Amino acid sequence: MREITPWHWLGFILCILFFLALDLGVFHRRSHVVKFREAIAWSICWFCLAMLFAVAIFYWRNRAEALQFTAGYVIELSLSMDNIVVIAFIFSYFHVPREFQHRLLFWGILGVLVMRGIMIVAGLVLISVFSWILYIFGAVLVLTGIKMLLAKKQMELEKNWVLRMARKFFSITENYQGWQFLVRIDGKLFLTPLALALLLIETSDIIFAIDSVPAVFSVTQNPFIVFTSNVFAILGLRSMYFLLEGALRYFRYLYIGLSAVLVFIGAKMLIDPHGAQEPKWFQVELPTTVSLLVVAAILSISIALSVTAAHREKAKAA
Repeated sequence: MREITPWHWLGFILCILFFLALDLGVFHRRSHVVKFREAIAWSICWFCLAMLFAVAIFYWRNRAEALQFTAGYVIELSLSMDNIVVIAFIFSYFHVPREFQHRLLFWGILGVLVMRGIMIVAGLVLISVFSWILYIFGAVLVLTGIKMLLAKKQMELEKNWVLRMARKFFSITENYQGWQFLVRIDGKLFLTPLALALLLIETSDIIFAIDSVPAVFSVTQNPFIVFTSNVFAILGLRSMYFLLEGALRYFRYLYIGLSAVLVFIGAKMLIDPHGAQEPKWFQVELPTTVSLLVVAAILSISIALSVTAAHREKAKAA
């Protein structure tokens, strides 16, 4: 088994930057509306790249780490569904033109990658110093899952403190200025509504990262696997948004599924020995394959129930 060196980290980051530059500089050089066929093509592309990377890990490292990457990728991708709902709400609130949405998500996700990297490093440092913090992460995930199930989904952006602070300290243009985030009018610097939307996307991901980053620690604490699985999930988030934006209203039971995923992952972290030499009576180590199958089954059932309920309502209305 080959060792993971700084060169592997550098090579991976350079490859991701190359793909992002190719995406924006070639395929989306001109702002345009991303339609369903394009969205599904990009979704398949990013998924295939992630699975090819898992195969590469299988031959380069071992089967266990390939499964850990796949499980981490599926967990992060499933939890990012919540991001999609929030992004759709932000776009609707600011009336972001459809032709600007891809470029906005590009810069938004670029910032998200940097913040996720910082949070992953911070989390791994905490785990290395205080191994018991994994139990705190597990408890937080369980409580968050229960809260997601019981809480009413109401987003009031007017009360968002980030938005209020931005409007307090910066001048905002009333209309969009193309795809520009900053414009200078009569020598004065203005933020555009597009910049406010980007700011909310970035800050909202920090909140989601509090759930999603600890979740991947339930399957591995390998820094390279944690980071790469997060990156591939985030990169697929853009195309997934355009793929699902028109169908979000049909996924009525998705929140139940996501809350069940969080509770399951949190419970797994609470009962996992976490490398203890003498496991307690309540500690059970669940194989990565079991975690992967359980998460996939929960999401599949919640989506299937949502689609079935939507079809029944449509048939009844007809």
